[in-house]
Amino acid sequence: MKKKVYRNTPAFVFLSWGSFAFFVALMMIGLYTLKEPLMVKGYYLMGSVGLISSSFTLAKVVRDNQEDEERYNQMFRAADEGSTEKEI
Repeated sequence: MKKKVYRNTPAFVFLSWGSFAFFVALMMIGLYTLKEPLMVKGYYLMGSVGLISSSFTLAKVVRDNQEDEERYNQMFRAADEGSTEKEI
């Protein structure tokens, strides 16, 4: 049975999620202590939620495009190697 291999170490994953949670908490504390009407706090909160979710989506799209590009290059590299072997 093959062992599952991850790209990142558990320490790096913990650091990533920990820093994300820390900065979300700081943002919530900042919004809570903000001396503005509730409407302004809601505007900042929705802007922050949109920024966070779009950051995750953008990171996934960039990663997927990079993986697709690697797969595309491997496929054509294999096709080129196959065509040169036939010519010889």
